[in-house]
Amino acid sequence: MEIKSSRTFDLLTLGQVLLRLSPPDNERLSRGDTFVKQVGGAELNVAVGASLLGLHTGVISKLPAHDIGSFMKGKIRSFGVSDDFFMYDHSQGARLGIYYYENGAYPRKPKVIYDRRHSSFFSLKLEEIPQEAYTASKCFHTTGITMALSPQIRETTTEMIKRFKEAGTLVSFDVNYRANLWSGDEAREAILKILPYVDIFFCSEDTARLTFKKEGTAREMMKSFTEEFPISIVASTQRIVHSPKLHTFGSVIYDAGKDQYYEEEPYRNIEVVDRIGSGDAYISGALYGLLSSGGDCAKAVAYGNATAAVKNTIPGDLPSSNLDEIETIIRAHNQTSGYQSEMAR
Repeated sequence: MEIKSSRTFDLLTLGQVLLRLSPPDNERLSRGDTFVKQVGGAELNVAVGASLLGLHTGVISKLPAHDIGSFMKGKIRSFGVSDDFFMYDHSQGARLGIYYYENGAYPRKPKVIYDRRHSSFFSLKLEEIPQEAYTASKCFHTTGITMALSPQIRETTTEMIKRFKEAGTLVSFDVNYRANLWSGDEAREAILKILPYVDIFFCSEDTARLTFKKEGTAREMMKSFTEEFPISIVASTQRIVHSPKLHTFGSVIYDAGKDQYYEEEPYRNIEVVDRIGSGDAYISGALYGLLSSGGDCAKAVAYGNATAAVKNTIPGDLPSSNLDEIETIIRAHNQTSGYQSEMAR
């Protein structure tokens, strides 16, 4: 896995940015009168998390050219994420994708309602992407969510992946399967077409079994992707949901070049405030570990697990942990004996 050291950006992501509206605390969507306004979106979450850890990141997206679009741009820039590759929709029908999120509390599960179709991002065309984007970054990341949005976006994303790969950019892809966006058959057919161009592949054990029809242990399935395609690294997260408010989180990473698996003790009994975006936070930490170290998978596991675990404790989609906090959490996680303070002071 060759990382181009001379690129301006460490990481560029492609995806729809969303306005998230949530009733405060544990109030219900059907009953509450107030919404908290926040920014989100899978690929944006990754760019923000990696930026907070110290990478130079940017997002390729399309926003409406009105006040809500300006709000989104300002929020995104406040996290150090570049808007160099934002496109803007000046049409009268320009709109931002929205989703509504309701917190869960056992036995009531969290709930998501999407209102994202026909937003400005759906009009994004390949010819709008500046040519310099393809050689601007060490790594390009996107997800199955983006590919699922529409046939046009799928074609645009597929061609962009090919162009980034041809330019020598590392390609990172997260399946992030969503049954409310497309079927397993549609996802499998589309993703198999882009896997020959993917270097870093994120896929859960359940998705490998149900969507890609893989069999065997989690490790066997991970390795099989690298045997069928020229994928360098496969990462699989492992979450145990004890209740909406109590999770255990860990992961396994396979390095095909070394034929070696990397794993650590999971983070147990995480006190969950908001799980949305924690998988994206994992990817931001894992990519930070890989890109900052020249491909060290042990660091990818450590930073990925810690960043995901902490994101579960933070409201909203976006991570908010800087490198100092994450490294402090990693040290505490690896400390098996001796005194640990209950407060950071």
